Amino acid sequence: MIAKSIKEKGILTKLLEKGIKFLVIKECKKIRNLKIDIISTSTQIFKGVIQKINISAEDINYKDLFFDELQIGADNLKINFKLTTKELKFTNDPLIKFKISLTQSSLRTILLSKSWHWIGDKISKEILNQEKLIDIKIMNGQLLIKTSKDDINIIKEQHINVTAEKGKVYLNNEAYNKIIEIPVEDKIYIKKIYIENKLINIFASSSISF
Repeated sequence: MIAKSIKEKGILTKLLEKGIKFLVIKECKKIRNLKIDIISTSTQIFKGVIQKINISAEDINYKDLFFDELQIGADNLKINFKLTTKELKFTNDPLIKFKISLTQSSLRTILLSKSWHWIGDKISKEILNQEKLIDIKIMNGQLLIKTSKDDINIIKEQHINVTAEKGKVYLNNEAYNKIIEIPVEDKIYIKKIYIENKLINIFASSSISF
């Protein structure tokens, strides 16, 4: 009976999927191909429990952070869903697991944007003793960064390795023997990060609240 209910999604599940879709769209400046899949019985939802949820999307702009692909999964979410108003709240700050993929273009757009250029400048200053980031590319499994010093216009290029350790993201410049930590929200734990086919793939977990 449960398997049949989950397979043949009822109206309550569909309404809940629409409610979560509305919340996600509301948080993003841009998002395409957003898909919400809730695996739960109507009885569980009525009691305020989502057994499992999967979310996928492409071409996302979240607070001027640009992601090419996003996959999110979470289990055992506790919710307060008002059917009349379709208002949805999470009551247990659930832990989600997610994968983010960024292309070279998205990474460049983030680090050169008004909102996040300070991170690019931090990389330039702390790794190469330069004033600002000019460009960044993905090449041979590494980041190739180009920086400059404003007063004398010296341009440098260096290959940088990106790694994850103990939940944090680090950039390592072996030529200068320097390692810096990239700022990430405390509630986000980075499990793994690697470059493949000119994509940066990030696997992480975080608690969320709406």
